[in-house]
Amino acid sequence: MERAKILIVDDDPNLRRALKIRLRASHYDTVQASDCDSAIAMAEEEKPGLIILDLGLPTGDGFDVLERLQENDALSSIPVIVLTARDSQFNEQRTLQAGATAFFQKPVENHELMDVIRATLSNAGLGAALES
Repeated sequence: MERAKILIVDDDPNLRRALKIRLRASHYDTVQASDCDSAIAMAEEEKPGLIILDLGLPTGDGFDVLERLQENDALSSIPVIVLTARDSQFNEQRTLQAGATAFFQKPVENHELMDVIRATLSNAGLGAALES
């Protein structure tokens, strides 16, 4: 079975590394981007099954990424889970309206994030990761 590929978009290299370790332990492949422009370029190149997106990014924020994904027919169907330190009260509704599938405020419980990742990929027809 082909492993689902997840694009991690965050400007914090330590968070990207931690997510990569968690996702690989759950049998997902990962690619990474650290800013708005590289996120779009990586999404176009890699065609991930899911994107985990921070809102606070250099060269534009996560809302710019969401908008650019939605405007691109080849990328608009990729589910996006927002994982951010920004205040959830205003940003959760805004991200969901902008096309995100789910919203989490950092720090997030690993099991909660992994449950949503599995469900989102399954709903997208990409199947679950191999069980360990």
